[in-house]
Amino acid sequence: MMRESKKNLFVIGDVHGCWHTYTELLSHWNPESERLIQVGDLVDRGRFSNWCLQKSKELEEAFPGEAIFLKGNHEHMMIKYLIGEDQRDHWIINGGRETLSSFADAGLEAHEWLEWLSGRELFWQNDAVFVSHAGISHTNDPFVEENRHGVLWNRGALKDLGKLQVIGHTPQMEGKATFVGDPPSWNVDTGAFRGVCLTGIKLDVTGVLLEEINIATDSRDI
Repeated sequence: MMRESKKNLFVIGDVHGCWHTYTELLSHWNPESERLIQVGDLVDRGRFSNWCLQKSKELEEAFPGEAIFLKGNHEHMMIKYLIGEDQRDHWIINGGRETLSSFADAGLEAHEWLEWLSGRELFWQNDAVFVSHAGISHTNDPFVEENRHGVLWNRGALKDLGKLQVIGHTPQMEGKATFVGDPPSWNVDTGAFRGVCLTGIKLDVTGVLLEEINIATDSRDI
């Protein structure tokens, strides 16, 4: 068995309810040699958010500490709605309507996911790699979830952390993850819900790219 500290990383971008596409990408994960990290935004906009949540929870339970699902801004919005703090239906108009429909179609209750959603971490890191939904920018409070320049919402320049940042949140519409060298970062959101593709990148523990996998969005998902 490979020592935990030596496992490579398989980082997956924003899924947004695209279950068929997601499961195809997950088939490329090797749990024996890779830690799985998903950058958040499992839910909203695509047709199968409930299935995406269920699959992720099952993997987290089957591979504790090795299958990691971070919080994205869409999970944050969903939580706010479920606890009654979204008075203007901000979540509903940003993809929540499709998520609620996916639960209703399956005869399930979205409120049953509140505990799991609330338990999502904002980041994962090792000595060389920092993974979050939208990245650490030049702000004094990056981990305040309402901060529009924080790790759930940032679309601005990233801060040099002395390590590679891997993020999603801002769709890269060319069907490939985007690398920026100064400071070093990968953006792995490749617009799955927009009909482009879902991307995962494999890195070694030092952040060196080993492989990029792009799965074209399955038409059943959108």
